[in-house]
Amino acid sequence: MNSRQFEITKALGDLNDLAPTGYALGIHIEYTTPKFMFQTYPKPWLDYYSSNGLVMSDPMVAWAFENIGAQRWSDLDDSAGVMQKAAEFGMKYGLVVSVASEDSRTICGFANAEREFTDAEIAKIEKTVIWIHDNTCDTAELDDETVAQLKTMSIIVTHPGS
Repeated sequence: MNSRQFEITKALGDLNDLAPTGYALGIHIEYTTPKFMFQTYPKPWLDYYSSNGLVMSDPMVAWAFENIGAQRWSDLDDSAGVMQKAAEFGMKYGLVVSVASEDSRTICGFANAEREFTDAEIAKIEKTVIWIHDNTCDTAELDDETVAQLKTMSIIVTHPGS
């Protein structure tokens, strides 16, 4: 593992530690497709979310495409009840982070079953997401091994046991 791979792996591990109930991280979304996708939310939620097409009514997604920065789930307009449904799957509190540059955007959701994220945690999460966004911005600048490792990690993290 080269130093860039190690740094990205460490940053993802830091996010895992900061979001004890999981996260979804879409890195460099162009149009509607991310270059890399990491999801550690509980599998029953991921299955429910996907099978019910909740992305179209998810207030995190709407907020993240219209804003840059961070926002607690409790401050989002959840008229469709997506966050309320997430709470039924143990994700009672959360945070959305949106980072944009040139022609791509990174959107992330983070969950905590026990409590709201503190301002210090939000600052650290946002700083980490910005770092990941900036350091994966141009995959042409990443060596082939790092890109392959990120894709492999994305599959392993998102589909454990697959």
